Amino acid sequence: MVSQRESRIIAPGAILIKNGTLLPEPLELENDSVATGWASVANNLSGHELEKRLATAGWTFFYMAGSIRANAFGFERQKMVNAALKRVIASVQLQRCNCLEIDDVATHSFLGIPYVSVSAHARHIQKGMVFSGQ
Repeated sequence: MVSQRESRIIAPGAILIKNGTLLPEPLELENDSVATGWASVANNLSGHELEKRLATAGWTFFYMAGSIRANAFGFERQKMVNAALKRVIASVQLQRCNCLEIDDVATHSFLGIPYVSVSAHARHIQKGMVFSGQ
């Protein structure tokens, strides 16, 4: 069974940030990583709230066009979600971004085999207005 904490982290609107990302002082990440070194923002801030706080501190929260989608087949929902999330994270890292925002997590079935689809947008947090992708 999926714990309440796990399902909250990967719900639509969730923001995941790569551990080790430089952040302005008032912002913190949750103590536990979700998958492969990524964690949610403390206090479960929305994208809009996070963007306002970053802008106030003189930082930029980039939004990359184009949705990233990954699927994973299986019979245990949490394992499928984790596998799809790892694929999304890999795509975000290829874009040299340090953050992502979950758009949707949906369960489907194809020929009786369940699968999960996770879609997200790459985001990037940095100080300054010109994207550096570091």
